[in-house]
Amino acid sequence: MMLHIPEVLTKAEVRDLRARLDAAPWVDGRMSAGPQGATVKRNKQLPIDHPVTLELGNIVLQALARNPLYFSAALPLRVAPPMFNSYDQAGEEHYGFHVDGAVRAVKNAPHGWVRTDLSATLFLCEPEDYEGGELTVRDTYGEHAAKLPAGDMVLYPSSSVHCVTPVTRGTRVCSFMWLQSMVRHDHQRTMLYDLDQTINSLRARLGETEETVSLAATYHNLLREWSEI
Repeated sequence: MMLHIPEVLTKAEVRDLRARLDAAPWVDGRMSAGPQGATVKRNKQLPIDHPVTLELGNIVLQALARNPLYFSAALPLRVAPPMFNSYDQAGEEHYGFHVDGAVRAVKNAPHGWVRTDLSATLFLCEPEDYEGGELTVRDTYGEHAAKLPAGDMVLYPSSSVHCVTPVTRGTRVCSFMWLQSMVRHDHQRTMLYDLDQTINSLRARLGETEETVSLAATYHNLLREWSEI
């Protein structure tokens, strides 16, 4: 499932992050790529352990913690620290088609690793600020492009082959991260998400009823069956 999650950050929060990012030291983005990714990656990013990266990453994590749509879709168990990248028109920076590594080394995670079930891109600039730079995800139904308003996020399976198309005008700035879900398989997460959203919609229209209680019981029993915690 590829999902658009609106307004993870407010416009004011985006402005504050961008002010900090614009003054931060950017480095070659290939430093964090695997052998295959490094051959097709041309962008810049903040160093993983730089104080600005860690501070702004915590702001992103706090914003996600208050977002119910994100929790419903991701069912997050562990999240790798958010990172930040930049693509600009100089050299038409881009990231060719690739697949994210199956695991990420994370210092404070159990055993030092996080399995990458889901990838996320949080946009920190408006679509009209740049040309190109679409996140393009390829699945069995074709290719799907995302170029969202500042503060919005796209969530998609890390198993997907995807790319960022060349930026031909302006600069594209985003935060990106990987997470391990309580539910490993995408089709199970999708069913749980659809069920959860249906229950919420029914409650909003009808209040709590015998039927919504029954559906909620089914949801939690499925989560109990499929979760890995």
